[in-house]
Amino acid sequence: MTPLPAIRNRVGHIRKALPSPRAAVCGALLWAAAMGASALVNLLVDDWETPAKIRFVSLLYAVGGALAFPVGLFLARLVSLGRHWQVALAAAFVCLLATTIGLTGGLFALQYRSYYAQWHEPALTIAWAIQFVHTVATAFYQFIVLGIRLYFPLGFIALALASIWFARQQR
Repeated sequence: MTPLPAIRNRVGHIRKALPSPRAAVCGALLWAAAMGASALVNLLVDDWETPAKIRFVSLLYAVGGALAFPVGLFLARLVSLGRHWQVALAAAFVCLLATTIGLTGGLFALQYRSYYAQWHEPALTIAWAIQFVHTVATAFYQFIVLGIRLYFPLGFIALALASIWFARQQR
């Protein structure tokens, strides 16, 4: 059984890691703008599809970035609390990268699943569950292979700048 002081210590550690609402909201808006702009620039340079599809994909990346920033910031603070600035820099880089890719990929998977839902079995059957898992896994694979390139170079530059900002804040 875990003693009560150890539980209080963990709860206190989690509370300290929570970002301020101002940092979470402002950072989410800036991160969303950076991720959306990164996708937009890449799609425009590639002369990709139609303007409506370019807007949709850019919005998907912006929403994924907006959702990812507060989560990534919290995780980076949780990992680097009380440690050197090098740990804070690495934690911010990895946490923001993972949450941004994961949540944007998740949104992509939801959109992908909604498109293919018309050919799937009725909901909550065994066949539907298998189709759901395979569709989501395929969507994530496709996002990793084709979607991550839209983060380069602007998204990567924004990631480096955000990581440096975070490391400086942690000093």
